[in-house]
Amino acid sequence: MPSHSPLLSVRNLHVFAAGNEVVRGVSLKVHPGELHVIMGPNGAGKSSLVHALSGHPFLQVRQGTVRFAGKNLLKLAPHERAQAGLFLAFQHPREIAGVSVRNFLYAAVTAMKKKLTPLAFHDRLATAMHLLKIDSAWEDRSVHHGFSGGEKKKLEILQLLILEPKLALLDETDSGLDFDALTVVAQGLKQLRKRHPSFAAVLVTHNTRFLSLLRPDHVHVLLAGAIKESGGSALARALDRDGFRKYLTKSGE
Repeated sequence: MPSHSPLLSVRNLHVFAAGNEVVRGVSLKVHPGELHVIMGPNGAGKSSLVHALSGHPFLQVRQGTVRFAGKNLLKLAPHERAQAGLFLAFQHPREIAGVSVRNFLYAAVTAMKKKLTPLAFHDRLATAMHLLKIDSAWEDRSVHHGFSGGEKKKLEILQLLILEPKLALLDETDSGLDFDALTVVAQGLKQLRKRHPSFAAVLVTHNTRFLSLLRPDHVHVLLAGAIKESGGSALARALDRDGFRKYLTKSGE
């Protein structure tokens, strides 16, 4: 069950990119153990919101407050946000040629000051790879180099399972996945929630099938940088049936 105090509290957040306002007055509370889903058409500001929370240098927060795990998130550098327990899974992960998956993940664990011996790290990596149905040969592959779209998304979830953050921001992690891969990714997320009941996530997605696999606690519709409606599974089903027509009509777009 969620605790009384939110893990993440966003109040009246306004974000600009290249002088244009892309997030307009968003307020959001995420309690430990909760899964929130943000849905909306392309260009609605969904990715801008989660990237601003992670500290993207091309996004400027000009108004609003963000508290995360008792800290003023906006005063922390991106690496400090990660060390505090915030994780961002990218929609389009970058390749890191010459750095193996194993070394990359171990460096990430060390940077986050996780107290794992090399043996404990090896065991955690092997368990997570088995869960995600990833071949052990991946350990020696360069990060995302030569990976298919689905493999890149699996690697993002593998990082999540290894690092075990307090809160994950998942930017269309399901994009480009077939149903089998989608199911594997959903299983990885559910396993992490089972192992760590306080783990929370904010998921950006268009895929209502993904929602049926994960059963989110809250669904939010974001349009033109603002949350237009919030609800539960019933709202997700309505979006699957009707799309975003009614919100576009109301806004005159």
